[in-house]
Amino acid sequence: MTRHLTIDIWSDVMCPWCLIGYGQLTKALRELDGEIAAEIRWRPFELNPDMPAGGEEQEAHLQRKYRRPAEEGARIRGQMKTIAEGAGVSLSWEGEGEAPPAMMWNTRDCHKLLALALEEAGPHVQTALKLALFRAHFNERRNLGDRTVLLDIAAAVGLHREAAKAALDDPALEARVIAEEAQAWDMNISGVPAMVVNGKFLIPGAQGPETYVNVLRRVAEKTAAAG
Repeated sequence: MTRHLTIDIWSDVMCPWCLIGYGQLTKALRELDGEIAAEIRWRPFELNPDMPAGGEEQEAHLQRKYRRPAEEGARIRGQMKTIAEGAGVSLSWEGEGEAPPAMMWNTRDCHKLLALALEEAGPHVQTALKLALFRAHFNERRNLGDRTVLLDIAAAVGLHREAAKAALDDPALEARVIAEEAQAWDMNISGVPAMVVNGKFLIPGAQGPETYVNVLRRVAEKTAAAG
């Protein structure tokens, strides 16, 4: 009998480890196919809530934030790309010609659209939007601070463009995003990705597939025993 779980993932579109963690989780769920099925929902976490609308060049941002030399940053990015490939995802530029500068953007609007997608279209469309935003950021280096770009991405995954446009200026939707971010802090989530299974079992960071397999099995067993 297949056991059903919910997995809420607090993450930010700017976070490479969030994409890696999702790739590893996907591997684990493939291994658990027929044993466990999971409904994945994405929750907001802004790594840089004060990022200006014009964004900031990635390397300059990381040097300023973590005070590390450019050489160390290049080494870490190389390691992350290798790990990402092993997880079945990509952090690499996939466009034609020379890659434009990698940037960091304010992601509040991204999170508003993700909240809309979950509410209006369900978790599958929300995940499609999340993956499209990851791709736009890491592989296509599009400006995720530009609302026209965001609306194009939302429409491409099936959201109604006018509804998405209205959502970006909806104060109630923004308040819900802020409340969910506050909920993360209440749950002692201070970094992402952070996955919460069935509303109470926290898996911090990007883990290997075997870790997700083991934890999800234990949660499913506990849930079955409690039920």
